[in-house]
Amino acid sequence: MPRIVVVGSINLDIVGLTPRLPVAGETVTGAEISRFPGGKGANQALAAQRLGAEVTLVGCVGVDSDAKDALALLREGGVNLEHVLMVDDVATGVALIAVSPSGENQIVVGPGANHHLRPEVLELPDADALICQLEVPIDTVARAATIFEGFFCVNLAPARKIDTGTLQRADLIIVNETEAAWYGEKLGICRGMVATTFGASGAILTQRGKELARAKPPDVRAIDTTAAGDTFTAALTVALVEGQAPGKALKFACAAGAAATLRPGAQPSVPTREEIKVLL
Repeated sequence: MPRIVVVGSINLDIVGLTPRLPVAGETVTGAEISRFPGGKGANQALAAQRLGAEVTLVGCVGVDSDAKDALALLREGGVNLEHVLMVDDVATGVALIAVSPSGENQIVVGPGANHHLRPEVLELPDADALICQLEVPIDTVARAATIFEGFFCVNLAPARKIDTGTLQRADLIIVNETEAAWYGEKLGICRGMVATTFGASGAILTQRGKELARAKPPDVRAIDTTAAGDTFTAALTVALVEGQAPGKALKFACAAGAAATLRPGAQPSVPTREEIKVLL
């Protein structure tokens, strides 16, 4: 059972299942509104836990009613929350998500307490692997990369400027095709592996420009793609830390991402290992 620490965001998602996604300036009515736990850090933590890892989440929430809802599935799922800080006089992060019948989405995030996960409050427990994303302060991610000594994965989402030291330190970088285009040649300075995802078309794993593996997900009828990328990130990290070969690990991660599209909501859609085995 690999030990994984996740440093990242914790949000409450307000999701509208809408007949279609609006264009700029348009109002679309008839949506069904639901509330789900979310945030890239929290999603990845729960995914890694459900895939068999022992997970500790490091993050921040407000002292409000949204915090209880945002942490509910993590607590129920057995994720260690001892390093989640509660911040006075600030709201728990919120994401507003519109989802179309095909599963595509549009997301607007109000970070709230996530901005208070500063380097000076960062404490990392012992672990085999560290996963970070970019929904918390960049200097906190840089600090985590500096002080952690094990396998380091950084999911460069959302795309933001990041220091070269963090990229060079990473054992695994994960981007989707849009983020890969945004970073461009800068990804070339990474000495570790780079996984680029292409939605239903699959993913490619490279290292220093050399292709290590490529894989496609199983054919599924997507309902909501909100946490698919986060589940892919957790699954690929878990598989590699377990010692799986790159090709097998990438295939496992693609199947995990596909499985995460079969239910609505971010964390409610995160699959178990058994569900992924069925798809494989």
